Amino acid sequence: MKKIVLALLSGLLLAGGWPTYGFPLLLFFGFIPLLWIEYQLRLTPSNNPKKIQVFAYAYLSFFIFNIITTSWLYFSTPFGMWFAVLVNTLLMSLVFLIYHIIAKKVNFFIGSLFLITLWISFEKLHLIWDFSWPWLNLGNGFSEYFSWIQWYEYTGTFGGSLWVWAVNFTLFKSFLLFQKYKEKNILIRGAVKGGLLILIPIGVSLSIYYTYTPSSTGKINALVLQPNINPYTEKYNTTDKRIGKLLNSLSKKYATDSTQIIIAPETVFADGTNLNNLLNSTAIQSSRELLQEFPHTNFLTGISLYKPIRNPAEITYQSNFLREGFWFNDYNSAFLWNNSQTPQLYHKSKLVVGVETFPYKEILQPILGDVMLDMGGTVAMKTTQPKREVFLLNNNKKVAPIICYESVYGQYVGNYVKNGAQFLAIITNDAWWDNTQGHKQHLSYARLRAIETRKSIARSANTGISAFINEKGEILNQLGYEKQGAIQAQINLNNKLTFYSKYGDYIARISLFLSLFIFLYALTRRRVTN
Repeated sequence: MKKIVLALLSGLLLAGGWPTYGFPLLLFFGFIPLLWIEYQLRLTPSNNPKKIQVFAYAYLSFFIFNIITTSWLYFSTPFGMWFAVLVNTLLMSLVFLIYHIIAKKVNFFIGSLFLITLWISFEKLHLIWDFSWPWLNLGNGFSEYFSWIQWYEYTGTFGGSLWVWAVNFTLFKSFLLFQKYKEKNILIRGAVKGGLLILIPIGVSLSIYYTYTPSSTGKINALVLQPNINPYTEKYNTTDKRIGKLLNSLSKKYATDSTQIIIAPETVFADGTNLNNLLNSTAIQSSRELLQEFPHTNFLTGISLYKPIRNPAEITYQSNFLREGFWFNDYNSAFLWNNSQTPQLYHKSKLVVGVETFPYKEILQPILGDVMLDMGGTVAMKTTQPKREVFLLNNNKKVAPIICYESVYGQYVGNYVKNGAQFLAIITNDAWWDNTQGHKQHLSYARLRAIETRKSIARSANTGISAFINEKGEILNQLGYEKQGAIQAQINLNNKLTFYSKYGDYIARISLFLSLFIFLYALTRRRVTN
């Protein structure tokens, strides 16, 4: 019973440290009860299957963590929520089980290093594989306390994950020494070490935060629209023509002659436009009308596109079968239109599992049929593109068109910056999850991208929270959930390439190497006593 309580405690501590409601200091203690369970099972002689017990307690802890922090997925798709919670819990538990197996063969320091690097490698996996779900990567946990992690411009969120684990193991080591020697000084020294590990990075961050002076290549007057169209009852039952009139009406109400860019949400033009006929579409016609009113501005928005395929050689694994002899590619896209250029297009390329993409389609579709796509009610797999497109405005400034879920991926967003983006535009639709933590966390994570890249962000949500965020992660202006309207701001532009933007997830790459090295090293070792 005691171990069950400890496992529950770990889950509750981790969940209690999560944004946007939690206090991230709890993350620095969250793994200690679970580590203590594993340590006791590892060293206590028993005929019971220890691996099964370790896995079971870990699963309980991580299930509590996952269900509390991401249960809001239920409002979009109950099946998808349970799939995400149960599978992600399974993966976290397997990481902990592998640590248990290796820890029996190495000393405490190497075992600790193995779990830290293995966990970070697992988080990196969630950024690159088809079942991608990096929402609970530990470094995201500080998004509301952004003044603590200004050094993310050097490390990205993996620096936060490393920080969390380093403090947990430092405090846990002190607890083990106290259990062995029963000397209070051990606890005092451990508390001091742990405190310094927490306070020094915060102190460095605060120093950066209060002395940071953004570099600048100018400013831009931006207007963000929030049409507030319910995605379940209105969005796909509202024509592009009506949407165009609404966007133009909001623009005319809030824009001025000095407005240089107007940004509208993801797939706000949702009818489904033939890519080959884009120039004659309702979306472009509405854009032309807007630009007649404001000829010097740029209009960036989202659109649903499709491209018919009649040449079998053009069919890819992302193409969709309609009927015999007819295939099509389906796109969740952003386009930018102004009076000096033809439309610029970018196709969303980090897709929501089960809603926009069928993971490992060639392998799983014969087994599962269309169950993955049915999770979100969509009927087609989206088609992606290999490069991070940067849009060129009519004043030669450059903007990154980031679509919804893509804003959760640090290195991915950094690639826009490497391609020349001077500020970030996030277009999204966060109303799928109702008024829950989902849209709040999504906005909060955008702060991390601002810090990592030191770029200002203009965020347009159909229904969610539209906002302007500066290079330090501060929200300058926002429009709340289920509110129709617009917000405007003058935001800073810069050509700065941060260390993280330049080198990406180098901490994860180093971690992968170290975890593999320790794993192979441990295979040659006999069991050791810590």
